Amino acid sequence: MTIDENGQAQIIRTERGLTVAGTRITLYDVMDYVTAQYPPKFIRGLFNLTDEQINAALNYIEENRAEVEAEYQIVLKEAEELREYYEERNRDLIARLSLKPPKPGMEAAWERLQAQKAKHQAQIKSHA
Repeated sequence: MTIDENGQAQIIRTERGLTVAGTRITLYDVMDYVTAQYPPKFIRGLFNLTDEQINAALNYIEENRAEVEAEYQIVLKEAEELREYYEERNRDLIARLSLKPPKPGMEAAWERLQAQKAKHQAQIKSHA
């Protein structure tokens, strides 16, 4: 936990993990951008954090790098497992929905979408 000059915690542990106090922003959210090497000013603006909050988050990450990195890897693994689960769970539904004809009045848009998909697939094949 990081304490500011008023004795208030800046980084706290919640059920979501290490979190910027007073927000729902976890340090793992911030880590996505830190590892992608985004500048602190961009990260601050993206999450609508104050200078003090982003500095506290970045300082905590730097001072506790091993702990934060280990937890971050667990979060990434869990997110990937969830993505795979829902992709598998919804595969049949998506396949069934894709076979349905377009709603009345949407035929032209449907044809344009199908043409775009075909063009995209052709581009993928030509680059392979």
